[in-house]
Amino acid sequence: MYIPKAFREDDLEKLHKFMQENSFAALVTQRDGVPVATHLPFLLDTERGPLGALMAHMARANDQWRTFTNEQEVLVIFQGPHAYISPSWYEVELSVPTWNYAAVHAYGIPRIIDDRAALYDLLKALIQRHEARFEKPWGFQLPEDYLQKMMQGIAGFEIQITRLEGKFKMSQNRSASEQQRVIAALRESQDISNVQVAELMSEISG
Repeated sequence: MYIPKAFREDDLEKLHKFMQENSFAALVTQRDGVPVATHLPFLLDTERGPLGALMAHMARANDQWRTFTNEQEVLVIFQGPHAYISPSWYEVELSVPTWNYAAVHAYGIPRIIDDRAALYDLLKALIQRHEARFEKPWGFQLPEDYLQKMMQGIAGFEIQITRLEGKFKMSQNRSASEQQRVIAALRESQDISNVQVAELMSEISG
């Protein structure tokens, strides 16, 4: 990922937080030199290895999992809020439009989860995380024969992260006063993504 110095984010805690808050990501691999991508919800274990580990699952009918090897890194793209930035919000008249956005690229070596107990734990952890927001969370209580049948239809996997790239392009290359003008303009928007960019800009600018 092309990352100018002003937009680079290397703080591991911030990168992990971003990945957890934007956990529906794109898994990119190669098959015979051709890119293949699947969009999946990921779990991040921050305690495993220097950079953490990612876990997810896909349908076995989706044979992207067959592209996994011990020699080839895969890429997981985490996308955050983004917004069009109008030059009319700047103080400098000669300016051009741009786009503010945040993204993290995680690279690593994938491994299929063959152990049924480990796969069950992965599914349970995913469900508990996303059900936690509900007043009455679904308890993942299914008949054993049905559960085993469903689990046979998925391929669970984990990725030991080997590299992390963070890009938070939030107008850091503009003056402090222009950043505040952009934040104010975005906050006036009815678009939730624009408002989220404004809040992230505010955090970064301090």
